[in-house]
Amino acid sequence: MTKRILVADDEPGIANPISYAFRKEGYEVETVYDGQAALDKALGFQPHVIVLDVMMPKLNGYEVCRKLDNRSNMGIILLTVKNDIVDKIVGLEMGADDYMTKPFDLRELIARVKALLRRLEKKEPETGTYTVGPLVVQLKQRIVLADGEPVELTPKEFDLLALLLAHPDRVYTRDELLDSVWGLEYAAGTRTVDIHMQRLRKKLGSSGQHILQTVFGVGYKAVGDGR
Repeated sequence: MTKRILVADDEPGIANPISYAFRKEGYEVETVYDGQAALDKALGFQPHVIVLDVMMPKLNGYEVCRKLDNRSNMGIILLTVKNDIVDKIVGLEMGADDYMTKPFDLRELIARVKALLRRLEKKEPETGTYTVGPLVVQLKQRIVLADGEPVELTPKEFDLLALLLAHPDRVYTRDELLDSVWGLEYAAGTRTVDIHMQRLRKKLGSSGQHILQTVFGVGYKAVGDGR
């Protein structure tokens, strides 16, 4: 199946060459020039990856990420002229998968999109259910229930939770989690693990606070064998 790429940047001089490069690589590409158009197109076109500029009219890239927070298997790479770690953290908190600072080499962007697509491609879904107290995680359906209520997780949040629940009481370092869930030298380093863990705990409420524990100076673990 041809992979779909959505390119969103308010500068045609940037967006159009990016789109052209991905078409030459064999992808199906749509191009938009503002944030609202990016959101509308993402919901209809259902791209596998969005290359998303941060500073755009109508909606900025962070707002688009936030509104797509419950997306399923849709990757986002943010583009920005800023090179501040705070901007990277904001993007990660909003659910972005990767981050590139302008100006950049098109070949690197293409390589990062290909790497993200590989990570998003699912093998035969793992089956079974984890149940830990009021938390229920159905692996194949990628469904999470906390106190009987559905919880919407991004793909990375779900993968992180499933990995920790698969090995209860095992302590993972941040580097191990980064390698297992993201599978690359991530632009913002291990800080992204902390950010995703904070988001997971917040979404899971009291269940997340109890089950997902910090091992200070080392990393994280999930408590209890729920399989």
